[in-house]
Amino acid sequence: MNAVSRSAECRPIKNLTKNESVGRDSVEPIGEWCFDTNLAPSKTSEIARGRLLSIRGEPLFYATWDRAIFIHYETDPQELQRCIPYHLDFYQGRAFVSLVAFTMRGMRPRFGGRIGELLLRPIATHHFLNVRTYIRHNGERAIYFMREWLSSRMAAWLGPWSFGLPYRFGRIEYEHEDEDQRGKVEADAGSFHFCATFEANDLGICTPGSLDEFLLERYTAFTQFRKRRRFFRIWHEPWQQVSAKIQIATDNLIHSTGRWWRDARCIGANYSPGVNVWMGWPHARNSSGVVSSASEELIL
Repeated sequence: MNAVSRSAECRPIKNLTKNESVGRDSVEPIGEWCFDTNLAPSKTSEIARGRLLSIRGEPLFYATWDRAIFIHYETDPQELQRCIPYHLDFYQGRAFVSLVAFTMRGMRPRFGGRIGELLLRPIATHHFLNVRTYIRHNGERAIYFMREWLSSRMAAWLGPWSFGLPYRFGRIEYEHEDEDQRGKVEADAGSFHFCATFEANDLGICTPGSLDEFLLERYTAFTQFRKRRRFFRIWHEPWQQVSAKIQIATDNLIHSTGRWWRDARCIGANYSPGVNVWMGWPHARNSSGVVSSASEELIL
């Protein structure tokens, strides 16, 4: 199912046109863990699980990512590359940025039992709006977070120092009905308001080799906070998803993420009821490219 191909509707970015034609190093050498772009999503997920668990002590957290809306834009590759510190990954020569709106629920550490869960409770559940693009580093396909807004002030403070994530606080409201999802994000940099509609009974995993798979099935994230680069890995079952019709009333919030938006055009959206996720430790790389383990680099 190519959900992206049928979902673009409207977008208030300058020069945006309607388009319905399309729905750095790791801890271990890439080698056998390198993803084949023709693998089925279930196989890609299986490989990601093995890659995550190949590192002692993984994962760090468990959580649920609930009711995710993915809103996709195609933009000029050269302009986008100027906005990020890693090499872009392309789909048939094209570059993309996605906004992902979802609610994280029940985040808890793998260690510590009930006490660990209680300690993490203040930041266990909150809303997100992520702005991400797609990169490839030493053969590994990944995402790079350009900006993230959270409804938790505490989590917004912790993210940059622990994972190197570009967190900002935002006042976020998400409303859900059976086949309708609305969102309002208000932050110092602006606003983002959207409405998504979808056929909730038409869920399926992405078609191997499709643009949907390229945009959704990613299991590694690279970050940069100041001059320090990190990465972390996740695992979940393949996204159960469907195309969504998206309407955006206000979007000036994303203008703060770089000049890529000037030539951006919306190509569609996806909805997923969500996934249960394992989230790995952050790993740092020094200027020589040497990986430091979480136990050496991180104090949460």
